[in-house]
Amino acid sequence: MNVRLLLGLLALVAFTARGQARQVVVAADGTGNYRTVQAALDAVPKGNRTLFTIFIRRGTYREKLTLNKKQDFVKLLGEGTDPAAVVLTFDDYKGRLLPGGDTLTTSNSATLRVFAADFAAENITIQNTASAKAQAVAAWVYGDRAQFKNCRFLGSRDTLYPYGYGSRQLYQGCYIEGGTDTILGSATALFEDCTLFAKAGGTCLLAPSTPDTVRYGFVFQRCRLTGDAPAGAYFLARPWKPFAKVVLLNCTLDALVNPRAWDHWGKESNKQDTFFAEFKSLGPGAQPKLRAPWGRQLTPDQAAFYTRAAVLHGWQPEAGAR
Repeated sequence: MNVRLLLGLLALVAFTARGQARQVVVAADGTGNYRTVQAALDAVPKGNRTLFTIFIRRGTYREKLTLNKKQDFVKLLGEGTDPAAVVLTFDDYKGRLLPGGDTLTTSNSATLRVFAADFAAENITIQNTASAKAQAVAAWVYGDRAQFKNCRFLGSRDTLYPYGYGSRQLYQGCYIEGGTDTILGSATALFEDCTLFAKAGGTCLLAPSTPDTVRYGFVFQRCRLTGDAPAGAYFLARPWKPFAKVVLLNCTLDALVNPRAWDHWGKESNKQDTFFAEFKSLGPGAQPKLRAPWGRQLTPDQAAFYTRAAVLHGWQPEAGAR
């Protein structure tokens, strides 16, 4: 065979292999491709354009995890359908002293940090076991088009941090547990059929910092807000920064929700700048007549604007990796 032709065929085979979806297995006992999740994340090539699935076998993995920019189209898939069977855990917290003398920030305390775009996770638990006395993030998500399905996020304070400005994130059937500011951040995050569990000792569930140029902040569809906190203990949300946005639609609220629901965090201008609203809340915590007057009860026409397509602004999660 002509040498030039042979080299061309080999190059074509290599190109095709790079263009195909890939799956690797993580198993702590050595029966997979990698023993640690971080080792599998490190194997994702920069500039990746096809689905790279990391299948994680049952077990608890004590690791601090980072997926860097340009390591796109990665999916973490836990073995089985019970997210409690695959646990990614660490115990960093804001203020922790580092060997060089610096201290950790809230963002850097996260067990899992995702800088890359088109990330997905399914059937896993992401946990931060640090004390409730400090901000200690389970997952910090910066990249655009991030999707979590049937996952658990466990922490004591600042559990889930959808961070990225302009980032669009989707959480489906997830369980999110924490205390004060259980979910915080500036991203557009849509929560469908999720459960939020508020621990005793906390004061407010949500702390959005939505930019003024972004229409949608945190949007909750058919979610349940429950917990072991006493009746009236938790506000639904407070604005971390001006123009914060939270909307709850068809959600069930337990009695732990404070009847006023919304906290302006001691700044009068927040009452005008924020957009906090509900539509058809259910349960003992749904008391629209007792809400803070600067919050909103949406009409059916207003609620109709909060579709998945509108909130995610053109992103179609079902499309998958390119």
